[in-house]
Amino acid sequence: MRSDNVKKGIARTPHRSLLMATGVSKRNMERPFIGIASSFSDLVPGHIGMRDLERQIEKGIHTGGGQSFIFGVPAVCDGIAMGHDGMRYSLPSRDLIADCIETVANAHQLDGLVLLSNCDKITPAMLIAASRLNIPSIIVTAGPMLDGESKCEKLTMISGSFEAIGKFRDGIIDEDRLLELEEASCPSAGSCQGLYTANTMACLTEVLGMSMPFCATSAAVSSHKRRIAFESGVQIVELVRQDKKPLDIITRDTLRNAIIADLAMGGSTNSFLHILALATAAQINVSLKDFEELSHEIHQIVKLEPSSSITMSGFYQAGGVNAVLKTLLRDVPLFKDSVGVTLQKTSELVKSAYVDENVIHSYDAPFTTKPGLGILYGNISPEGSVIKISAVDESCYEFKGVAKVFDCEEDAMNALENNLVKAGDVVVIRYEGPKGGPGMREMLAPTSLIVGKGLGTKTALITDGRFSGGTRGICVGHICPEAADGGIIGLIEDGDVIEIDINKRSLELNVSDEVLNERRKKWSPRVNVTRGYLAKYAKTVQDASHGAIVG
Repeated sequence: MRSDNVKKGIARTPHRSLLMATGVSKRNMERPFIGIASSFSDLVPGHIGMRDLERQIEKGIHTGGGQSFIFGVPAVCDGIAMGHDGMRYSLPSRDLIADCIETVANAHQLDGLVLLSNCDKITPAMLIAASRLNIPSIIVTAGPMLDGESKCEKLTMISGSFEAIGKFRDGIIDEDRLLELEEASCPSAGSCQGLYTANTMACLTEVLGMSMPFCATSAAVSSHKRRIAFESGVQIVELVRQDKKPLDIITRDTLRNAIIADLAMGGSTNSFLHILALATAAQINVSLKDFEELSHEIHQIVKLEPSSSITMSGFYQAGGVNAVLKTLLRDVPLFKDSVGVTLQKTSELVKSAYVDENVIHSYDAPFTTKPGLGILYGNISPEGSVIKISAVDESCYEFKGVAKVFDCEEDAMNALENNLVKAGDVVVIRYEGPKGGPGMREMLAPTSLIVGKGLGTKTALITDGRFSGGTRGICVGHICPEAADGGIIGLIEDGDVIEIDINKRSLELNVSDEVLNERRKKWSPRVNVTRGYLAKYAKTVQDASHGAIVG
């Protein structure tokens, strides 16, 4: 065992003494040492229930014959960090968390890991860490929160809070109703209720084979989740015994499976960043070209909130990820069978899976033959940009509008709140990319305000920042190159005409090269941060088309 490096032989007497100080018995010194990387936090709703799950995982590890050690890693709630400087730290926290896990696991020579995660950047961070370390690992995502409800109106965090602000500012609801919605929207522990980034990444982790069946969709407060946590603890010891490692599971085929499932479900646009970053960490040849190729092949067979009213609880009842896997394995030749942490073939696991075809359509009767996500190219984004097609009304697949340019999210929010953005405008928010932000902030606040004010089909938004999985409307993000790297988005001026064509996968600025060359002569990069973690991050982060990974 790897842990023999810290516990075997006369020279390791001091090491054993220190381990005994933690409570490890002589008997358990012979067992596999299993780390539980827990992202428990009182600050993050998706993580507040993890103390209970830690106990279940511990019980499972000891039942399976291992010795467990819990250690903590950071967690950021994107919802709480949204709309201010705190959001600059969200994406950078992904690489910080991966570094923390790698450091602890290697410093203490752990034999295996159970990675307890839930929210947006923590799950991809744990996948990245697992692939870097390449020691037996299982991810336990803590699960979605219960649906909110007020006066027989079903609520989610997006509809009951972010979009409610727009309704209040537009006079659709009064302040009393706004406060009722605020109190009822997030009724329990768990990740927010729709197929936003946290739940998208949980589903894709299950598709990859790095978590147990139903882990992604079983509610955070359910007994099913507790049982999954226990079984994950038992199973990690078996993975150590059989030396089944993450890079036996995370391969080019399974990463492409994750892309296919993401397109079929219409997941968060942030998944592009995280899958590309994982591919880089695992040294697997998967790039934006794979997304582009597959986006023309895959039909959308699932529509969940924010693209419909069905939340994760409804998806779970309809069969969850297992039902999607069964459908894709049966009907999509590009989707490959594989073996994950269960040590069984996916095809065997899902053979008798229940599928509610009202929620998870058969592949020959999809919601649309278009995928849930798409890559747009053009003179604004020659290296690619991302749109959540599933969250765009089909009447808006071709949109032509006039630019209103803002150099940060706050300026755009101020304009929206003061009714300075009108139908026919294309809101341009720049210097919010990985380097320019730095940190590539999410634009959920302005996109939600646009929808809440009734402009969701009349106004577009483009940015070198990114979006929450809860964003809907004509919203294009991840524009590469970003403004800070001299991208054309940094040269757009108020009044320029911008065309978005989803059918042609294009994003074009109707300004001549000659005019753009003149503007470039006057352009100089904007620097937002000069010290601290974000300044270090800005110096080393790669662009969004390479996953915004550090290094």
